[in-house]
Amino acid sequence: MATYLICSTPVLGHVAPMLGIGRHLVSCGHRVIVLTGSRFADQVTSLGIEFRALSGAADFDDRDLDGSFPDRAKYRGFAQIQYDIRSIFVSSIPAQFSAIRAILDSDSPDAILVDAAFGGAAPLLLDAAAVRPAILAIGVVPLSQSSRDVAPYGMGLAPSSTTLGRIRNRSLNLLATKLLFRKTQRWAEHIFAEIGGPPLKQFIMDISGSCDAFLQLTVREFEYPRSDLPPNTRFIGPVFSPPSAVPVPEWWGDLDGTRPVVHVTQGTIDNHDLTRLIGPTITGLAHSDVLVVVSTGGRPINDVGAVPSNVRVAEFLPYDLLLPLTDVYVTNGGYGGVQYALSHGVPMVVAGDTEDKPEVATRVRWSGTGINLRSGTPTAEAVRDAVHYVLAEPRFKDRAVEFAELIARHSALNLVETALSDAIAMRV
Repeated sequence: MATYLICSTPVLGHVAPMLGIGRHLVSCGHRVIVLTGSRFADQVTSLGIEFRALSGAADFDDRDLDGSFPDRAKYRGFAQIQYDIRSIFVSSIPAQFSAIRAILDSDSPDAILVDAAFGGAAPLLLDAAAVRPAILAIGVVPLSQSSRDVAPYGMGLAPSSTTLGRIRNRSLNLLATKLLFRKTQRWAEHIFAEIGGPPLKQFIMDISGSCDAFLQLTVREFEYPRSDLPPNTRFIGPVFSPPSAVPVPEWWGDLDGTRPVVHVTQGTIDNHDLTRLIGPTITGLAHSDVLVVVSTGGRPINDVGAVPSNVRVAEFLPYDLLLPLTDVYVTNGGYGGVQYALSHGVPMVVAGDTEDKPEVATRVRWSGTGINLRSGTPTAEAVRDAVHYVLAEPRFKDRAVEFAELIARHSALNLVETALSDAIAMRV
């Protein structure tokens, strides 16, 4: 059996699938060490996995990103993506790298598995002289590598491989690398020099092509086609949590199939202001013949306020039980939640403008599985019209069901274990 080091950015949407992988590897008899934020210590050890804590700038609390990074609240959309990459992900590289080196010295893992945003392994990857184990990455957010067939990550633009489309993509990619992300790239180059790493000669967002394998947690059909996709990239389907232990609320019997169920949530991070999406959904559908089911993502139910008679509210809900009963999923575009909805054949209405959510929303529209409202704060009328359209137009449901069938053909956990074994063998 092997020893594996799993490294994750301390954000729940990154940690959850990495722990799902860790749990599987432990069940197969492997020794697993997880390196992530201190707030996840109990969750990690409860799975029989060894825990190591990040420190310094790398150990922040994702439940209050704006508190951990006070300037972050000033930005939205693409500007926030720029800020996040520079301030959250690049600045944490020294502490991440130091922690990895310490574990390499003390535990000699056979392979390292990082989430795609965890940059601490990059100095090892890019140092041709480094003696290192196999390093694989898991794509827990949409693919960010630049390509002649897609616009830069964060712009929320659909792909195009036509002549004009590639001219657009080339121009925008140059704009991104030379201007929009110039400060980020220079900061990354400074970080690499500061820790004694190799010179950073490539764009900081294109490092994944250097991994021994890059495993994207979706099916190929959800990601944009790229004629220049790095050969190390594989689509393995999503990783999901085991059946939820969250109890069903007392009103669960109201989901009896007599009217369409519309589920709305803002996830567990961008949920401090429930008027961004939950509020407009409740207001817009107040007079519709649907049952609106709200999850606050842990916020107090009272934060929602008074609700119409066709609304039910809970802090958390058992998604493995809810999604089979859901007709439309209204979401701000969390990557994991979208993949879970697709696995149940549920079409979507997406309204997100933070983190990676504009990219997720654009992929939902491009894949034909839902509507992109192109705003993180849609009007009640926009949500209402979109929900009604998805309910009335069968092509959205049909396409979502196609994705459920595609996802069912993949066994992500087994594919990860095989990829790890293959990468280890290749480095012997």
